[in-house]
Amino acid sequence: MNHSCQLTVAAKNYLTEFYNILDTMIKEMTEAELTDSITHNFIVQMIPHHRAAIDMSYNLLEYSVWEPLRRIASQIIAEQTKSIADMEELLASGGCRRNSEQELRLYQRKMDQIMKTMFSDMNKACSSNEIDADFMREMIPHHKGAVEMSCNALQFPIASGLIPILEAIIASQEKGIRQMDALLCRLGRK
Repeated sequence: MNHSCQLTVAAKNYLTEFYNILDTMIKEMTEAELTDSITHNFIVQMIPHHRAAIDMSYNLLEYSVWEPLRRIASQIIAEQTKSIADMEELLASGGCRRNSEQELRLYQRKMDQIMKTMFSDMNKACSSNEIDADFMREMIPHHKGAVEMSCNALQFPIASGLIPILEAIIASQEKGIRQMDALLCRLGRK
């Protein structure tokens, strides 16, 4: 946590929960059981990523009264809950395509780089008494990570059922980044 002022009780509670959620996400994404399928591997690493966004959004809703940001958090909860259900359905269908060792190696090398950057950027996000701004500074690298992970998966042979899920992730997360960037500008915190 990098803060230069005394944190309020609300900010401390918000940040404590944020870092608990972040730590759980990192653990679950890095310890996911990977197989010979990029489709499977993407899903088992993205589900904890989405769950973290949902939990972080609920955490924000406990403290924020700013309606534009509350709408974004509610949108994250709805979209990522649906995305998790879609990915779980695809996994359950058994439609995970197998990949070559070379494809798996190239995919996972890039995935690991994306996750490392995302984890670092989220850990370095500002920790202050401005919970709304903190949430956006935390969520923007989280969304960027999802976009990059989805684009990475699209470079490889994957189950056809994963493609619309990836496209939906990219579209919704890019929209969310634009919305949060605009709100940070409104706050003068960009």
